[in-house]
Amino acid sequence: MQKLGIIGTNWITGQFVEAARTAEAFELTAVYSRTAAKAQQFRTDYEAGAAQDYTDLATFFIAGDFATVYIASPNSLHFEQAKQALEAGKNVIVEKPAFSNPTEMATIQAILKDRPDQFLFEAARHVHEANFKIAQAAIQNLPTINGATLAYMKYSSRYDAVLAGEEPNIFSRHFSGGALQDLGVYVVYDAVSWFGAPESVDYQAEILPTGVDGKGVATLHYADFDVTLIFGKTVDSYLNSEIYSGQTTIVLDNAGTIGTVSRYENDGAQKTALGQAPLANPMVAEATIFAEIIANRDTKRYHELLQLSQTVNQVVYQLRQSAGIVFDAD
Repeated sequence: MQKLGIIGTNWITGQFVEAARTAEAFELTAVYSRTAAKAQQFRTDYEAGAAQDYTDLATFFIAGDFATVYIASPNSLHFEQAKQALEAGKNVIVEKPAFSNPTEMATIQAILKDRPDQFLFEAARHVHEANFKIAQAAIQNLPTINGATLAYMKYSSRYDAVLAGEEPNIFSRHFSGGALQDLGVYVVYDAVSWFGAPESVDYQAEILPTGVDGKGVATLHYADFDVTLIFGKTVDSYLNSEIYSGQTTIVLDNAGTIGTVSRYENDGAQKTALGQAPLANPMVAEATIFAEIIANRDTKRYHELLQLSQTVNQVVYQLRQSAGIVFDAD
């Protein structure tokens, strides 16, 4: 297994570490946290007693025994930490959204151009899962596309703090937060992967007192159809997602997690189940694929993912501009 360092000791980091272990892809050898107690607790919780703890980021990159770092810090910190990692000779897996804007993305790409032996991945885990690829194949087999509605809305426990007058990181423009930057990234990845880059976009957002979006509806305009994106972190939704092609409709139970995929035809009289049962840990597929690309030096597959990440970054930025949402990182 490849040696892995982590930045961030939250639940999503733990899920990735467990996925990497299940996939026999990465072995945790270094933990960075601002506090030693949190790093030690993380190692205990995830049975990584042999890993080394660091509370200084520069020392972590210089002394840490790892080749790849997984970054799951607040969104606004991704850019500087990824830049520092690349300059230290590390491969990078950075949680979505990778970067706050296209300027940060362009800077990272310039660094990568000078370091062709290193890799940077955006951890948009669902695009690597089986049901995402099953849905993609079904869409590609449709004779025409007449549009789509893609939805992912889930109430955030941190929204209670906003209602109490506080400003948690995920709902703060200082930390590049908001619904679009979180759940919205999933449905933008769906649309760009399945239909390509849109010709234009607009976003009608519900702006919170913290200055970021809590939920909203975005429209991606293509030459012959529109794609509607519905996402948010202030409510729960159980709305199906659909891709339309005349009398045929591909239906997903959720455009972010994609637990089921079905095809409806003949006025709904004919339903065909296309998907498969998802894995217990949704990050196993991405951990496996990232490790394979690094080990095999699969630059073709890697650059396809990097280009997808760049396009998603551009579309998310355009949507944010449409809604008038400005981050400190801008």
